[in-house]
Amino acid sequence: MDILIRKPTQEELDSLGVSSWPIWTCEPSTFDWYYDDRETCYILEGDVTVKTPEGSVHFGAGDLVVFPKGLSCTWIVARKVRKHYNFG
Repeated sequence: MDILIRKPTQEELDSLGVSSWPIWTCEPSTFDWYYDDRETCYILEGDVTVKTPEGSVHFGAGDLVVFPKGLSCTWIVARKVRKHYNFG
């Protein structure tokens, strides 16, 4: 299960309606997570590593990240995260 990470353009963010998505924040921590639906999120601030059985990925401010439905992973939040998110 691949986690997709890329730097979107402002036009893409606008077309997705990212600014209207809810915001989630998390202080530095480590926790397990399971995605029962696809999540697309835009990272406003933070430093995160997500570990999966296939390996790990790192992302931070300015990244658009897509987590696939059915993914089990561990989040390692090194610096406080603030992100817009959307499920489905």
